[in-house]
Amino acid sequence: MHTEQLVDFVNNELDNMKARDIVTIDVRDKASFTDVMVICSGNSTRHVKSIVDNLHTQIKHTDVTPLGLEGTDIGEWALLDLGDVIVHVMIDETRDLYQLEKLWGED
Repeated sequence: MHTEQLVDFVNNELDNMKARDIVTIDVRDKASFTDVMVICSGNSTRHVKSIVDNLHTQIKHTDVTPLGLEGTDIGEWALLDLGDVIVHVMIDETRDLYQLEKLWGED
């Protein structure tokens, strides 16, 4: 699956799980470890866990092999590494604190 197709797949699954404020950032010129970061919010720690667990389950039905899954124990910030795409799902407080959009977004 090409990067753009993977981003579309991820965004569709996040939308299906009612993730909020989905942002896609192309980081190819800024990072060597991935091409795109997708950042979104969940309504609660339980919702964050559900979003990431669902995406992890659905991605297994494709040709993409997840490289890592972190943060589902607490659920304030969960990360799913899909190689070309890294997905960050956070509660609002954590997202406001780390401000990944500002860190990785346009200068």
